[in-house]
Amino acid sequence: MDHLRDRTAVVTGAASGIGRGMAEAFADEGMRVVLSDVEEAALQATAAELRDAGADVHAVVTDVAEADDVTALAESALRAYGAVHVLCNNAGVYTGSKPSWESTLDDWAWILGVNLMGVVHGVRTFLPVMIEQNEEAHIVNTASMAGLLPGGSLYGATKTAVVSLSETLHLELVESGRTPRVSVLCPGLVDTDIYHSQRNRPARYPDAGPIPANWSTEAARKAFKDFGVPPRAIGDEVVRAIREQRFYVLTHPEYRDHIEHRAQQILDGANPTLLPPPGK
Repeated sequence: MDHLRDRTAVVTGAASGIGRGMAEAFADEGMRVVLSDVEEAALQATAAELRDAGADVHAVVTDVAEADDVTALAESALRAYGAVHVLCNNAGVYTGSKPSWESTLDDWAWILGVNLMGVVHGVRTFLPVMIEQNEEAHIVNTASMAGLLPGGSLYGATKTAVVSLSETLHLELVESGRTPRVSVLCPGLVDTDIYHSQRNRPARYPDAGPIPANWSTEAARKAFKDFGVPPRAIGDEVVRAIREQRFYVLTHPEYRDHIEHRAQQILDGANPTLLPPPGK
């Protein structure tokens, strides 16, 4: 998909972090960008900043865990711009690092609703539109390095599911001869506020359970700020992947050995283990 100028991209989770990085990269390519986020004040602030920089953007408050919200997002995007050529199912949350058996059912419902069902809702709503348009189109599903490596508790479970869904979707589209293509984005550490996801936790999922004594949101946030790559760098890599029709978007080459380690363990029938984090 070489030609991006004057085409339309929809980005969920676009008010901050990776979503904003992608929106900025698309805008610099001359695309029209539909910004979607559940956090209304941050969404409107981001939209205003991008407009001031000369971008053509349209903001829609959306809870991707709600199918009706995603339907309304698509309808608003089509009213504003008439077509959708790129969809980034990027919205995601993090419920903490508690062991999976100590996580509450509300934890599971919230993270599955956003991280997995948000992608499902995006694909079910937008892909038929893209197919009907019969133009070049591309879907980018944001997973994580946690989707390719063992561990990660609830977050890792959702991101592994996103990788598998994306692989299946790619094969379905290619084998059926349909035009849209798919990428799965699997970043490592990025300078985002995902460790502050609780700020957007819906009232319908009140039971977060006790916070473990050895878990610090502030310490995790500091690590992301100190060592994470800028979100805009991720956005630029996504643009390259769309142009190249590249499925796996791996933004942190330092994890290559970790992926090879896991693959070899699978082939050997070995029990899962983790290599030390990069740089340690």
